[in-house]
Amino acid sequence: MPGAAGRPEGPAIILVEPQLGENIGMAARAMANFGLRELRLVAPRDGWPNPAAAAAAAGATGLLDAARVYPSTAEAVADLHFVLATSARSRGQMKRVLAPDAAMAELAERGGSGQGVGILFGRERTGLENDDISLADALVTFPVDPTFASLNLAQAVLLVGYEWTRARTGLALPFAANPSAPPASRASLIGLFEHMEAELDAAEFYPADKKPVMSRNMRDMFHRMSPTEQDVRTWRGAIRALAELRRKRKA
Repeated sequence: MPGAAGRPEGPAIILVEPQLGENIGMAARAMANFGLRELRLVAPRDGWPNPAAAAAAAGATGLLDAARVYPSTAEAVADLHFVLATSARSRGQMKRVLAPDAAMAELAERGGSGQGVGILFGRERTGLENDDISLADALVTFPVDPTFASLNLAQAVLLVGYEWTRARTGLALPFAANPSAPPASRASLIGLFEHMEAELDAAEFYPADKKPVMSRNMRDMFHRMSPTEQDVRTWRGAIRALAELRRKRKA
């Protein structure tokens, strides 16, 4: 859905000199997971279009078909008002450094007011160069283990997409748990307890003088499980089947 001034709702994802078509395709797939619709490519090494990208996109080929290609980073961001650059390390430039959640919250606010916003992602091997970063307003970095800070290109896009969704809509899940049976009533539970205790008594389960304490402990176990009406019916059916088997064996 377009945002203000006819712009795409989410930020433009800008891949600077991506090397492998497969990585472009997987990045597009990550974008599609979180509703990001604008892909920009800066001088992809193997040219464009790239059949390897389509094969790796897993159905997100519409993003690849609509991708725009630019000869330089400066041209790719020329129409934008606010740009973030992803980086795993400090670049010595006097820029704000934002965590993904704060970065996406700012992008959502700016994008909602009609500004063009985008995020730069660097080359697979070397990341963004200082000249690329000089075009950005701020850096966004991820709280990864500093001893192994390198992220796959698609992974970086996926993390950004997740935080973008959180900033825009919160963590609304796409589906809820299947409707369950209503919680068991006290009457149902008491009926289960009496049925179970009677059959355990018949099977001589309880040691002498221990039945009251053991029965209470077992009842507490069931209460902790918060059984539903269906759970109670299932348990009673299982107890009935075991009791019938015991009686047949005695006959």
